[in-house]
Amino acid sequence: MTDRVIVGTLGGSFGVKGEVRLKSFCADPAAIADYTPLYTEDGRTFGQMVLTGQLKNGFTARVDGITTKEEADALRNISLYADRDAMPSLPDDEYYYADLIGLTVLDTGGSTLGTVKNVMDHGAGDLLEVIEPGQSETVLLPFTKAAVPTVDLSAGRVIADPPEGLFTQADQDTAE
Repeated sequence: MTDRVIVGTLGGSFGVKGEVRLKSFCADPAAIADYTPLYTEDGRTFGQMVLTGQLKNGFTARVDGITTKEEADALRNISLYADRDAMPSLPDDEYYYADLIGLTVLDTGGSTLGTVKNVMDHGAGDLLEVIEPGQSETVLLPFTKAAVPTVDLSAGRVIADPPEGLFTQADQDTAE
């Protein structure tokens, strides 16, 4: 497990005075400002963040050291991470996206279906993006109790009971 958890993304400038657009992935979206310092993948640190307004899909915010529209625009599509120990602990059936990425996906018979590449939230529910061995396309597996009954972080795997026809490997196994 990583020491940091993704908490949101920056979406470039808002206005001309260095404010940024911000999407929060936190259960309480406004709590993102409480998890500072926030980090980027390229090593930048933002020690402070102040939410300045609300947008349709997020917030406007001021972050440390960003004072111009150009600096804010340079942050478009930049992910923000918080230290794991700054985050609240989760109930047993909830997971940080970062903890799911890289897990092996097995079917209920123990056959490998693939590896979790990404976790996506499309509003109607989360999806696990799974890379099948030897395939270039990914499969989107609904992250529901029915389709993914077991997540075992300590063993590094999830057990999936996917809808029929979703995985090519599983279909080949049943056809034999």
